[in-house]
Amino acid sequence: MFPNQITAKTLVIIIALGSLSACMEQPKANIDFLSLSEQEKRNPEYALASMEVAEGLNIELFASEPMVTNPTNMAIDAKGRIWVCEARNYRLFANPDNSYDDSGDRILILEDTNGDGKADTSKVFYQGEDINAALGIAVLGNKVIVSVSPKVFIFTDENGDDLPDSKEILFQGIEGVDHDHGVHAFVFGPDGRLYFNFGNNGKQLLDKNGEVVLDMHGQEIVGNGQPYREGMAFRMNMDGTNLEVLGHNFRNPYEIAIDSYGGLWQSDNDDDGNRGTRINYVMEYGNYGYRDLLSGASWRERRTGWDNDIPKRHWHLNDPGTVPNLLQTGSGSPCGILVYEDKMLPQKFQNQPIHAEPGHNVVRAYIIGESEAGYTAKIENLAKSKDDWFRPDDVTTAPDGSFLFPIGMMAVLEGTRQKTLHGEGFTDCPLTRIINLRT
Repeated sequence: MFPNQITAKTLVIIIALGSLSACMEQPKANIDFLSLSEQEKRNPEYALASMEVAEGLNIELFASEPMVTNPTNMAIDAKGRIWVCEARNYRLFANPDNSYDDSGDRILILEDTNGDGKADTSKVFYQGEDINAALGIAVLGNKVIVSVSPKVFIFTDENGDDLPDSKEILFQGIEGVDHDHGVHAFVFGPDGRLYFNFGNNGKQLLDKNGEVVLDMHGQEIVGNGQPYREGMAFRMNMDGTNLEVLGHNFRNPYEIAIDSYGGLWQSDNDDDGNRGTRINYVMEYGNYGYRDLLSGASWRERRTGWDNDIPKRHWHLNDPGTVPNLLQTGSGSPCGILVYEDKMLPQKFQNQPIHAEPGHNVVRAYIIGESEAGYTAKIENLAKSKDDWFRPDDVTTAPDGSFLFPIGMMAVLEGTRQKTLHGEGFTDCPLTRIINLRT
């Protein structure tokens, strides 16, 4: 399906060498965000006033509604354009008063054509109900991979007109439809292979013919404990062959990040309300302990040697063979992640995982240190907001080394943040921001 692997590899080089000039737009001086009315807080002109950024960084508003609505994932192509998955129709079963767009959700291409640091054009690459609430997008040459349970689609633009000429099914039968525990974004690795993951609602991979996919060892990709359980992380060739399960027994790893040396990093959400959200270094072929590996029992089932601390008990860390967590971050709802390998951001953020955490209204880095045979990490915030509607859900490096993250501006209703993070209590309003962070 990807006959020209050289083109795909070159894409990474082009992005690294491209340039995206921008005029610096600073937040309006002396604005006390908390003193604004609720209506004023939702205006794009005040989008930056709620944000505190790390020393040496500046923020700009790249795009907002109505140009884009409720983004879930982003990618950047060889021309430096921003591709965005929208989720206007996400989990409307939990929000029956909200309107449904029967044209389906969209994949957009945003571009800054005049170099002023703001998106001034937006075009629809594809729209349809078959991509409602897509959670992942990867753009590799003329191929666009869209992850949306129950399927993974490959769109091909043969003639370069920014419209798909074909749509193929790469995988199907993945559970977790209209749910954030389904299949997530594909990432191109330095070895020329593709990496992706799904949450514990994904359960299985079927091929385009509906047959269960076998890994390179002949084992079925099914989360039934024979041998794999729950959420999984994968690697495969560009054509889908030689698929490997790199790690399993996760709950919901939203996205996987890979560095230039092949190191893999991802977050994982806990059973809600247990303050057990974690960051993992993905040691290949590891068991990550969401359920008992042998029996499939929940962490709530009493067992010998369990930890008195629920966040640690949550991951069966006392069980032999469970890979230790890099970091436990308490409560949260972790989303997009990457390893920042450019030079624009301050040195302490370079070559570190950077992560969107909507549950705490923050984009933050994990500063990695070595510890015996593994790693430790500490948290450093890049951008944090005073606004509870600030919900960053992905992170992307721009061609000039600056940093982009989209924000779905979801209202907190009924006094419960948890409902909002799971698609319940959404308002029928399309407030959205895409923020550029740079020196």
